[in-house]
Amino acid sequence: MNWRHRAWAAAPLTLALLAAAGCAGTHDTRARPTAAPTAPGAPSTSVARVCAEPAAGPTRAPAGAVTVDPAVVGDVATKTKNNPPHTTFWLRPGRHRLDPDRYAQVIPKEGDRYLGAPGAVLDGQAKNQYAFGGSARDVTLRYLTVRSFVAPQNEGVVNHDSADGWVIEHATIRDNSGAGLMAGAHQRVRANCLRDNGQYGLNAYKNGGPSGDLVVEGNEIAGNNTDDWERRRPGCGCTGGAKFWAVNHAEVHGNWVHDNRGAGLWADTNNNDFRIEGNLIEGNDGAALIYETSYNAVIRTNTIRRNNWVEGRRAADRGDGFPFGAVYLSESGGEPRIRARTDKIEIYRNVLENNWNGITLWENADRFCNSPANTSSGACTLLVHDITRCAAPAIARAPLYGDCRWKTQRVDIHGNRFVLDESVVPCPATCARMAVLANYGTYPDWSPYQGERVAEAITGKQHNRWHDNVYLGPWRFVAHDPSRVLDSGQWQGTPYQQDAGSTLDPRAGG
Repeated sequence: MNWRHRAWAAAPLTLALLAAAGCAGTHDTRARPTAAPTAPGAPSTSVARVCAEPAAGPTRAPAGAVTVDPAVVGDVATKTKNNPPHTTFWLRPGRHRLDPDRYAQVIPKEGDRYLGAPGAVLDGQAKNQYAFGGSARDVTLRYLTVRSFVAPQNEGVVNHDSADGWVIEHATIRDNSGAGLMAGAHQRVRANCLRDNGQYGLNAYKNGGPSGDLVVEGNEIAGNNTDDWERRRPGCGCTGGAKFWAVNHAEVHGNWVHDNRGAGLWADTNNNDFRIEGNLIEGNDGAALIYETSYNAVIRTNTIRRNNWVEGRRAADRGDGFPFGAVYLSESGGEPRIRARTDKIEIYRNVLENNWNGITLWENADRFCNSPANTSSGACTLLVHDITRCAAPAIARAPLYGDCRWKTQRVDIHGNRFVLDESVVPCPATCARMAVLANYGTYPDWSPYQGERVAEAITGKQHNRWHDNVYLGPWRFVAHDPSRVLDSGQWQGTPYQQDAGSTLDPRAGG
């Protein structure tokens, strides 16, 4: 089969683009968004300009609310302690402070509600580690600015202990160390400005077990990882706008994720049943989206542009030819045996424009349960609960041969529009690629996945399929391993047979 070549008539951008003002990270020197063409059927997403135009809280205390005085140090913590559960607290305008002890924090009771008046700020003064902690369920925080707390690495400032059922809305959580916000189960994170925090804007992690039923909607997640943790601890995988760990069932909708140092959104280790849709993800130093050692997701109607320029350029400069993707699936795929709203990973009706590479499907042949090469230390797949079972000789036979590794399988990529304008993207020939590949298995010596077994499986046996997409620009394709770079005819021909029904115009990227 041959590719069909045709130019695509540029349609007006359907996104409500955001003005140059806003909350880009302090490290950012790049231009702000400009209008760009999109395709019929592409995302029609409106994302809130939350940081520049935060919603205002109530100017008076609601009936029955306890008023918190900014002139009294520790007043919010003291009044929380002295009132019963399900109390509403109204924080007056001004700068609220906690006691200067680093562990001083607010410990809500079940059902407590905190409402900030216009101009209400809870300031950690670079002394307190945590703003709100404890295990109480169903706490609500609205209209409050939380800033200048110094949480340690991998810990968070708001909902420090990942309690369940919290609702965080219309808050500004900025200029803190660690993560601005932690997320437990049944949490709602809506219309917040998560800006310029030292590690993450949001860290969805629950110690001692998985969390689930998480909604992240209409937030601006920008300029995070100001402490540049990946440089301080190379290979830590601990940076970006938002990180999700072992979350089952998540809705990530309508967010503006931009100018983060590292990845924009990163789902890492045994996440399942995600819907990532209608987001504007742009200008992040790393990938727009990483979905790693995880399962079953729908990724649709997102606009993804100008991501991975910094990390892509850095890799190219050191001679690394790996096709680092703007959307990067690493050992992740559909698994019908794990309950979800889909039994595959479906990526469709997205616009990917002027990123450093497109979509990369990757599987590390040496990464599996009980392997020293497994960077998710101590974790195993959702199909094997006892990691010690994944050992020789049993791992070489079914069912463990298949179940002891996270597999990039059942990925369906269709109806997307991929644009690469060489005059816009400052890159060599390594930045306009789609890829499905693995490495040559070598380690450990008892591994049953040595040699080309995994590369052959991800390329031809695990039902990974591109079709009915539109390509504008000089796209090339990588299959099987990093050395196998293909033109469009080879990609669509035997043995790969990818992108049936797709169109390619190599001259139209500009």
